Amino acid sequence: MLDETTPRLPWPDARPLNDAFFDRDARLVARELLGKVIRHYDGEHWLSARIIETEAYYRAEKGSHASLGYTEKRRALFLDGGHIYMYYARGGDSLNFSAQGPGNAVLIKSASPWLDAHSGAASLARMQANNPDAQGRPRPQERLCAGQTLLCKALGLKVPVWDGQRFDRLRLFVEDLGEAPAQVIQTTRLGIPVGRDEHLPYRFVDAAYSRYCTRNPLRRGQVAGCDFHLLNAGDAHR
Repeated sequence: MLDETTPRLPWPDARPLNDAFFDRDARLVARELLGKVIRHYDGEHWLSARIIETEAYYRAEKGSHASLGYTEKRRALFLDGGHIYMYYARGGDSLNFSAQGPGNAVLIKSASPWLDAHSGAASLARMQANNPDAQGRPRPQERLCAGQTLLCKALGLKVPVWDGQRFDRLRLFVEDLGEAPAQVIQTTRLGIPVGRDEHLPYRFVDAAYSRYCTRNPLRRGQVAGCDFHLLNAGDAHR
């Protein structure tokens, strides 16, 4: 029997990640978030997406927001692992989770819509309604969450609602469904200005979904061992 101290679950066999998962090194968290499923309840449906691309950030390197110093807006970055940090990128919402150490975090770059018994056809239709293409038509499923702002738009995640919050198992959480990439691509992050540690290989992509992430690291002209590294499931993170 549940008592008042037992965390409630949206369904009996739900497997939300706990705070300890996030309270670890940012690169480890970024890599191990691949395959996990973001669940957001919009009041009618559970909107769900499998994480396929992430980026790690550290306070000590120039590419991070935290390197600019503490502000009330960036407060979540300086809290312990498992806080939600959201900000606007090119006018759209972006989703981050704090990791171990003040100022360290993981940016969720892209995902793939996830359908199961809790998120079915009606959930996908809602996500497509949230994020139509430029002509107002339903965006193809494989491109629906192919970028950090597209992801948030499809899932209905908004900066004013979630920035600085913790996970709520009845509204927003990340679930471990036992999905894990067979291979992970490690490469440099995207959109980092020159001179702000743009060379750091802190971007992680599920190799099986590389065509559907923000920018395919396996596109023509990219050289293994130079432009990216291909990691197997058992490899230690770099």
